[in-house]
Amino acid sequence: MILKEFLELRRDRRTMAMIIALPLLLLVVFGYAANFTVDDVPTRVYGPNAQAVAGKLHTPFDVKKVDPAGTEEQARDVLRSQDAGAVVVAPTSGPATVYIDGSNLFSAQSVTAASKASGGVLQPEVLFNPELKTSWTMVPALVGMIMAFIGTIITAIGLVRERQAGTLEQLAVMPFKATDVIVGKIAPYFVLAAFDMVLVTVLGCLLFGVPFAGSFLVLALGAALFLFCVLGIGVLISSVSQNQGQAMQMALLTLMPQMLLSGMIFPLSAMAAGVRWIGYLFPLTYFNMVSNGVMLRDAPISSLALPLGVLAGMAVLVFTFAVLRFRRDLAPTAPKAARDAVAAGGTR
Repeated sequence: MILKEFLELRRDRRTMAMIIALPLLLLVVFGYAANFTVDDVPTRVYGPNAQAVAGKLHTPFDVKKVDPAGTEEQARDVLRSQDAGAVVVAPTSGPATVYIDGSNLFSAQSVTAASKASGGVLQPEVLFNPELKTSWTMVPALVGMIMAFIGTIITAIGLVRERQAGTLEQLAVMPFKATDVIVGKIAPYFVLAAFDMVLVTVLGCLLFGVPFAGSFLVLALGAALFLFCVLGIGVLISSVSQNQGQAMQMALLTLMPQMLLSGMIFPLSAMAAGVRWIGYLFPLTYFNMVSNGVMLRDAPISSLALPLGVLAGMAVLVFTFAVLRFRRDLAPTAPKAARDAVAAGGTR
């Protein structure tokens, strides 16, 4: 029996991938990504005394720009667009004020601690999350995580279940294109995931006092693009899975790294460079940028053009592969399904 089980495991490549790949993934992630200390925070220095103050800034301040003509209003706009994590406004006399982006929790904590340790030279002022509440940064990320779970796991399992029941073979003899079948199958999951997004967002704001400072339309646009990505991934998983167990395994393999490397738990800026770039391959990373920017900072859509554009590109790419793969899966079943239909008609 022991030998039989080993032989079956060896033939089950997906289970072997889970057994081997998942521990390696967890090792790499927790070894290189599990770091809550941010040592480099992009910083701008404004004001008449900007040059002198910039020369005195040390870790975690990473000075990117010095502008003696910069103003406090510009500092707030820069943080709202997330062009920097901190902006120092240095007047002609007196202590400089450090405006800090509180929506980036770990960076804000590092900058706040350094400002308080400056001996009164720097006065910290946290924007967008003044009390540095963890829930304020977690709720926008959880919105994306919940949609990713629903879009990937439920879609993959649902389509595999229909393949096992023979429903897809019946669709093969109907006058539907692969695109029509995919859209028809994922539309209910899209609606359910959108409903969950609204529900989680509203409850998060009510229960945890998370503000919703920006435009719901911008968040809805980002959510729609993100849902197309994760639903397409679910379709792809279903096309290479023979049963629901395999679909669940592959869905978890795609969701685990997204959860750990999207900046939801560990800050991207604190990760090792190689691991950080892996995080930039996941759609959840970019949706987190959108949800965080809209809900906490009232970020204008122009400042979110990059994550929205990447999500749109990912959605097109994933759906193209999903349609091609799904069409290939339907094609071989069509002749058999047609013969069965004709045979059934002749019998009647």
